[in-house]
Formats: sequence, structure tokens, C-alpha cells
Amino acid sequence: MRTSALLLFAFSGSCFAQTATLQSPNGNIKITISDELTTPSYSIDFKNKPVINSSALGFKFKQQAPFSEGFKITHTQQNTQNTQWQQPWGERQTVTDNHNEVAVTFKKPQGGVFTVKFRAFNNGVGFRYEIPKQPGFENIEITKELTEFAIADSQSATAWWIPARGWNRYEYVYNTTPVNDAPLVHTPFTFKNKEGVHVSIHEAALVDYAGMTLNQRRPGVFQADLTPWSDGIAVKKQGAFNTPWRTIQIGSKAVDLINSDIILNLNEPNKLGDVSWVKPGKYVGIWWGMHINTQTWGSGEKHGATTQTTKYYMDFAAEYGFDGVLVEGWNIGWDGDWFFNGDVFSFTQPYDDFDIEELTRYGKQKGVQLIGHHETSGNVTNYRNQMEDAFALYEKSNVSQVKTGYVADGGNIKRIDENGIARHEWHDGQFMVNEYLYNVKLAAKHKISINTHEPIKDTGLRRTYPNWIAREGARGQEFNAWGTPPNPPEHIPMLAFTRMLAGPMDFTPGIFDMGFNGLGDDTNRPQTTLAKQLALYVVLYSPIQMAADLPKNYLAKPDAFQFIQDVPTDWQQSIALDGEVGDFIVFARKERKRDKYSGNDWYLGAVTDEKARTIEVKLDFLEKGKKFEAHIYQDGKNAEWKNNPYDLSIEKRMVTANDKLTLTLATSGGTAIRFKAL
Repeated sequence: MRTSALLLFAFSGSCFAQTATLQSPNGNIKITISDELTTPSYSIDFKNKPVINSSALGFKFKQQAPFSEGFKITHTQQNTQNTQWQQPWGERQTVTDNHNEVAVTFKKPQGGVFTVKFRAFNNGVGFRYEIPKQPGFENIEITKELTEFAIADSQSATAWWIPARGWNRYEYVYNTTPVNDAPLVHTPFTFKNKEGVHVSIHEAALVDYAGMTLNQRRPGVFQADLTPWSDGIAVKKQGAFNTPWRTIQIGSKAVDLINSDIILNLNEPNKLGDVSWVKPGKYVGIWWGMHINTQTWGSGEKHGATTQTTKYYMDFAAEYGFDGVLVEGWNIGWDGDWFFNGDVFSFTQPYDDFDIEELTRYGKQKGVQLIGHHETSGNVTNYRNQMEDAFALYEKSNVSQVKTGYVADGGNIKRIDENGIARHEWHDGQFMVNEYLYNVKLAAKHKISINTHEPIKDTGLRRTYPNWIAREGARGQEFNAWGTPPNPPEHIPMLAFTRMLAGPMDFTPGIFDMGFNGLGDDTNRPQTTLAKQLALYVVLYSPIQMAADLPKNYLAKPDAFQFIQDVPTDWQQSIALDGEVGDFIVFARKERKRDKYSGNDWYLGAVTDEKARTIEVKLDFLEKGKKFEAHIYQDGKNAEWKNNPYDLSIEKRMVTANDKLTLTLATSGGTAIRFKAL
């Protein structure tokens, strides 16, 4: 049913206020846009109760008068859409885009006009500003975006968040606090109100604009806080432009946030044409050894990136069905404290003990590709100057995926400006938003996919540029090698409802040796059971998944390793079945028909925090009338993460869609299941 956006008139004080309203297709969400007191604002109700109270809209500029007071609604335009589109890879193959839309134009008699376009989906809202060409706005410097998110009954709401504008970018342990105690925070910003309604604020289609953080200016009222350039300006534009979409996902249950495609739907369709060369898959790599100090990135006796070692990994990958081998530390620049080597990295010159031509030949012989690596240490000008040659070398070397790195403290990205002066920028400012996308677009010309580490947050651009295949953007597995503290047991069920709402993450799961620093609860190690490491392959979505541990540790546990060999990375369907933020999460995913995968099998992953749990799962997601052989990898009776993480029970049983399974999860434990179609 099409729901109209209605232009209504109401008397408000000494002036007339105009109001436009918009409802979601199912009627559960209502947006009200107003010019009361000639100030643009909006509010959102969910199931007839306020979720976002009246919240300001507009901008402040360096040169022009602000878009705030004195604006009236002059025009509305309605639209509705109910279509489907296909992802070349992803959490699900077919995405439904069902929304109602209203574009509301605000104008000031003395000059200045802008439109805010709202889309109401059944599980949330997106809106963006559209600034038309107009006199006096040929060159625009935005100093502040006035967008607010005024959370209803914030004093009784709980939030889950990480701090923004800090030195460690997005790589923080998540906080659980009352909403009113959250200061300057990154998005996705997730909270639950007293009614149990779950909400997450983020953005979509972040292109040529500053990343949005949220600043709580007064209790419960968060303002969009744009990450500025080094000169203090937030955004620099010329002529007409659209902002990214501000997104507000809403659900009655926590898992409703996950089972939403709002962010993808608010991005433009694929601009790259044929992307059959973008290949999901699994990889191993010369990586974990550096983090646990058995190898080094730099040259010397313990150098990891040697021809000999890479061939060993390629042999392993070929024998056990992995597509690629990541090699870090192959190129000149890693010696010494590489964190400060951004000026000297070469992206075309290997160390003498790394023969890239021979490894290209050997990889083709084995049917395994090199996965490239470009670490910049935050000097993006040095990287930009070499980028074309670097991608040309990789294309020649049969490399189709590259992991990039931008390790630098927040606010310390180094660029050399047009006058030769060194400037230092934030990872999520407008300059770097553009730089990351430039890297992705150039890579596409060489049929290379990009896995960005120390990235700008995902905002769904993988739809538009499907070679942007994964990112980091949160604490990954490496923190379990040396982090202080390591990732806590709640980290994974926390990520599922926060960072993972943005898009795929290259978390690098699959550590089998938990005791490299000793067991217990006070060492740097994964604070999980072995079963939970297996479940990560289903719970934490990425089209490229790493088996992160050393090959010898997989060979020592071949029964558990079988699940990693079996599990795909590309899905026909994904369903978050059950879960609570930071407590537990249960996922079911159906494999997509691709390569060796028939498209008939389902997989399930479940993880918990520090609490042991028993969870009953209905198998009604399986096709009715079909039988499946369930290969169940679960915590053993005596499993617990601190001192007995390896206790793993493996069993097979016949199941159908009519059955239920009782999952018994140990402390920081998990369950991983393959449902093999018969």
C-alpha cells in the first residue's frame, strides 16, 4: 500500500507551521518534518511511540548565512518503491528495497534553499540533504552540520559505543552505559529504550564528505559532528551536492537491526560493470607469526615474507582448499620501527629474499594466488605517488586482492599539499574519504579488490564498488596477541550489533593455539573456546575469511579444521535468529551456489559472552520436506575459555525443518554447524 506524504497546516504560536508526514510501508514508522518557528526539524515514531523527538536540521557555513532559522517548507514531492536487486556477492543474493519517500524543500525568503529527502523503510529511516545550485553558493565551506538525533526518554535508555576522534581510530573495547553518559561517539551507535526498542544511528553512501560522529551536546540530544580537515573546515564543496544519508535503523528486537538492508539500499547500484573477477574466498597468510613474535615484518633471521615460507603456505593452501596467501613484510620499508616508515615504503621493490616473479609462477602452478599488501603507515602521498605502479605490478603478478593499511594515530594521516607543506588529517575526514575511494577505483581498473585496514567506516559502498570487498574498522584478532586488554568475551556478540551493521569485517578468525602466551584469564590470547573460533566464520560476515593461525596448529587439530575447510564465504541468505547486544548471537546462513558449493547447505554459528548459555534454536529456516545431516561442532562438557578452551564435541545427526536443537555454550563459547543437504 502506498502511504502518502501529507502537507498539513497547523497554527503554532504567532506563525503558521507546515508539516509533512511520511509512513513506512507497514505503517509502523512515522516521520514528521516541520518548519515550526521557521526552524527545520524532524521526529520519528515507532508503533505510535516516539523514538526520536523533534530534532534540528540544517548547516552552518564559513561564508554564507546558516541554513537554520527563517526557513519554511515550500514544496513536497512523494515517491514509493518496492523492487529487488541482486548482489554479486554478499550476506544475501537478493535484496528487497521497499520504502516510501518524501522530498521536503525548505526556503528562506531572503535567500537559501535546500531539500531534505526522507525514506521510510519497515525497519528504519534514511534522510539526506540535497543542496541545489544557487547564487552565492558556488564555493561552500561547511563548518557544522546541525542535524540532531534527540533520543526520546534517553534517561532510561542503554547505549553501546566506542569513543570518536581518539588516537586509536575505531579500535576500542565497546562501552555499555546509559545513553546520557555517551560523549563523542562513532557510528554505528546502538541503543535500546525502555520499551525494548533497538535503534542504531549510522550513515550510508559516504562520498566526498566528512565522516559523521555523534556529539551529545545536552542529555539525549546528539548532534552530527563532522570530522574536520586540518584547517578546521568540516566539508569543502562546489556548486550543487548531496550529503550522505543519515540512517536510523529501528526494530522491536535486537536482531531486527541485523536483518536490515537499509544501508545497502541507500547506495547507488554497481558502477563497475562486469565484476565477475571479484572472488569471495578463504585465505591463509604470513601474518599471525608477526603478531606472536615468531616472525618479523622486517628483514633478518626471522623474516616471514621469504620465497621459501610463501611456497610452504601456498602448498598448504592448495592441499586444504584455500584460495590465497596473504604476505605481509615483502617490500622495502619494514626495517626498524615501521610505524614511522611511511616516507620510505616502496610498493614495487621486494626484499631480496622475496622473489615475486617465482611466486607468481608457483602460485599459478598450485592454483593459489598471492594476496597483496600495501602498508602506508599513514603517509598517503607517498602511497598515491606509487599507487599506479604498485597495482600494475600486482596485476602482472596474478594478484586480485590487496590488503591496504593506514596505521597512524588518529589525526596523523600525513599528506603533502599543493605547496609542499605536510598536513595531518583524520582517517575519517573528507580528504581520506576521497583517498580511500580513489584507491578502490584505481584498483578496479586493474581488476583488483581492496580489503582496507585502518579504514574509513563502511557505509554500504560495496554495492556501488563491489571490489571494496572487506574492511577492518574495529578491534580484530590481532588484539588477542598483544592487546591490553585483549578482546573481552563479549566482544563478538557486541560487534554483531554495532560495527557489523556497517558491513563486512576482516576480523581474521580461526586461532587454534590459545596458549602461545599461556592459558588463564590474564594473558594476551583469544578469550574464547575453540568452538567459538569456528563459529566466527558464520557470525562475523566477510566475503574473504582468513584461517589466521599457523598451518601446524590446524594440522594438530584436523577434526576441528574440517569446519574451516567446509564453510563458504558467500551466501544466498543470512538470518540473525536470536541474540542480545553484547550477550549472544545466533546466525543461520545458506551458501550461495559458487565454485565447489552446491547452494543447498546451511550453516549456523552461535557465540556467547562470559556467561555460559543454553539456547534452543528452531530449524524452521531449513527447507521443509528436506533432510539434512547436521555436522555439529560445540563446546564439550568441561569446556570454559580460561583454562579448558580446547574441549570440543563433534557429532553428526539427521535433522529437518521441524526439529529443534539445544545449543549448550560454555563461557565465551560457541557452536558451529554445517547442515549438509541430503
